[in-house]
Amino acid sequence: MSRPQTAAASRPFAPDPGQPLARQLYQLLLERICRFELEPGQLISEASLSVTLGVSRTPVREAMARLAEQGLVEVLPQRGSRVLPLRRSDLEKSQFMREALETAMLRKVMAIPERHLLLMQLDREITLQRTYLQVGNLARFYQSDEDFHRHIALFAACGPVIEEIARVKVHMDRFRQLTVSSVEDLAMVITQHQAIRDSIAGSDAMAAEACLQLHLRRIFSFLEQAAALFPHYFAEIRP
Repeated sequence: MSRPQTAAASRPFAPDPGQPLARQLYQLLLERICRFELEPGQLISEASLSVTLGVSRTPVREAMARLAEQGLVEVLPQRGSRVLPLRRSDLEKSQFMREALETAMLRKVMAIPERHLLLMQLDREITLQRTYLQVGNLARFYQSDEDFHRHIALFAACGPVIEEIARVKVHMDRFRQLTVSSVEDLAMVITQHQAIRDSIAGSDAMAAEACLQLHLRRIFSFLEQAAALFPHYFAEIRP
């Protein structure tokens, strides 16, 4: 299999004059890397990219430097940048940090006596996920999955932490785009979301944490299947 059918095609680039250009380019390239439109091992030319997108090379270079800091590309002198392969060690670090942050937020949620508004939001996302799964809309399913976790963060008054979670889970997002499109059982995602929701409704903090941790760790069970389908994407798969 040459390339996965990921959850969504990336958006065309339309610069927002109100936002720093380098930040917008970083987000665009991040999406393309996570969706495997820029594949592991692929060379990226700053000059070609600046011409294609109609921007100067300076913001492109700044965006590449940020991607390199996150371990998504390596800068090759006189050659451009190369998209780095998938590594289990990157996933383990990313997943560990995400789980730590989301578990802490869930504990804050469980300390709030009245949670009916959150439960309504979670119910809505679960209903949407069932619909998106039925009609085969992976892009909407993936977004609803993200929104499910975002509602918990916002209810815990941890809105500012959402950006930090997005930063630390970037490698997890990359693996998830691959598994969602190829090997993951999306019905089980819904089942696990329902279990998290029901534990919150039942005021069972220990069960809620256990359900969340099971949910966030399940990605490891799909690594070997994904690597078998896309071996050219991986540099490291076993612990």
